[in-house]
Amino acid sequence: MKIVILEPIGLSKEIIDSYIFEMTDLGHDVDYYENRSDSVEENIERAKNADVLMLVNMPIPSNILTECKNLKMISVAFTGVDHIDMNYCRENHILVCNAAGYSNHAVSELAVNMALTLMRNTVWAEQQTRNSKSREGFLGRELFGKTVGIIGAGSIGLQTAKLFSAFGCNVIAYSRTRKESTFIKYVEKEVLLKESDIISLHVPLNQSTENLIDKNAFDIMKPEAILINTARGNVVNANDLIEALKNGKISGAALDVYKKEPPLEKNHKLFDVPNLVLLPHIGYATEEAIKLRGKIIFENIKMWERKNPQNICL
Repeated sequence: MKIVILEPIGLSKEIIDSYIFEMTDLGHDVDYYENRSDSVEENIERAKNADVLMLVNMPIPSNILTECKNLKMISVAFTGVDHIDMNYCRENHILVCNAAGYSNHAVSELAVNMALTLMRNTVWAEQQTRNSKSREGFLGRELFGKTVGIIGAGSIGLQTAKLFSAFGCNVIAYSRTRKESTFIKYVEKEVLLKESDIISLHVPLNQSTENLIDKNAFDIMKPEAILINTARGNVVNANDLIEALKNGKISGAALDVYKKEPPLEKNHKLFDVPNLVLLPHIGYATEEAIKLRGKIIFENIKMWERKNPQNICL
């Protein structure tokens, strides 16, 4: 079986070599590309003979997939799969499996960190100290006693809720699926938007979640509310967010995801917006998460071979 790893997957050379050796020992032919190409033609050349593709967040549209005549399975080293033409995969019986659960702790910890950064204004405070200045009368806000709204109570959403609960927050959630939990109360979306001091987004990007947080949502939210997005950039309408922050409809926001992957262009419209923390998509980026991700994506292939596939994306 031909396995093609289309782009670097974040593992050290020692670890990736061990996985490649294991797959080779099982009788597979493995091609690993240590650089990511933005050329459609080059990616077609790399992928065209693959039975299995492995990748992170490289866009894989139908014009690449149509050239992969032998392709049967894609193992994605990511949670989201919106960068892959899933309709084509379904129509052509190509199994897509993701790395579900690999970054639960990493992303949830960052969401809490982002909330604390906004509420204690630590970015400003650090600059004050470096510039030999005082706090100048600044007072921050505590997490304790605040109402946190979790939109999307999947694995990451529930882990985030658990962490906020440990800080003494009242946690409410709005979610398509409702898993039983002792530390959250499920409510409707409008109730969550109206009552939350902190709103943290943990939904996939699809037709129902694109622009989920827009002008109408900001109009419902408290003026002192803050928004945390570690999900997908297009879940939040960026223009409406800019208006909400500039007009004081909400007090702050922190983003780790955008319409496109960082680096953002130098004159990006978000750069001059007040009370906005911008991170270069680091939610998943911990040593522990990347090691776990590597284990999951190779295990996906082995489980599929055993006709017991896991982490299937429908």
